[in-house]
Amino acid sequence: MKDKRYPKTEAVPEGLFIGRNAVMELLKSERSVDRIYMRSDSAEPVLKNIYNRAAEKGIPVVETDPRRLDKLAEGGMHQGVIAVAAETDYMSVEELYELTSDAGKTPFYLICDGINDPHNLGALIRSANCAGVNGVIIPKRRSVGVNGTVARSSAGAVFAMPIARVPNLAAAVRYLKEKGVWIWAVEAGGKPYYEQDFKGSCALILGSEGEGVSELLKKESDFIAGIPMYGSVNSLNVSNAGAIVMFEAAKQRNN
Repeated sequence: MKDKRYPKTEAVPEGLFIGRNAVMELLKSERSVDRIYMRSDSAEPVLKNIYNRAAEKGIPVVETDPRRLDKLAEGGMHQGVIAVAAETDYMSVEELYELTSDAGKTPFYLICDGINDPHNLGALIRSANCAGVNGVIIPKRRSVGVNGTVARSSAGAVFAMPIARVPNLAAAVRYLKEKGVWIWAVEAGGKPYYEQDFKGSCALILGSEGEGVSELLKKESDFIAGIPMYGSVNSLNVSNAGAIVMFEAAKQRNN
């Protein structure tokens, strides 16, 4: 049966942040915002609060009718408000590494290989933030970018997490290896994740549910970390698998 809870959310363009929570978290962050579209006939306190915050930051608010908001949202639940944010907050893998180094932290990264479901990417970023990951690396192609659905699914963690978007994941992995970062691909059949040593500089690669980690990135990896399965279903949702391994790494690194 088709899941109707999230109608067409995967089609939300990058740069659009749809719905009250996503827009409010965006306004709380330092991310630049081009403008906000808001329903003109609403006197609801939440929308008034968004309007006032936008005015304080000098962000233009365009009052419009629900039909235009429906068209912009492409089926997403806009709740009377949509923000358009400038796509200027991604960084390069070099900038991400320098940011970690300048902060005196031991590198701990999450690399997302071909994650196309924005709910999964958002959940992974949320878990990464909670586990103390220093940054998330995503590819420019064949992967969802940061949009309103990702922001909503991450509970606002996208605004606190450094995110590098790179043209070539394999090149990014090779750069990290040159900097002394050990690379783990999280894949079925690997040595159990709880027997791995994540205490030093490390990066975890998570692949899509359909394809898993690409063969090229598995070859570039230093280790393969697996999650043993004990039931009749032989795989986990990628966001669940990522959370399990990230928190094992966090436990080791914080002990």
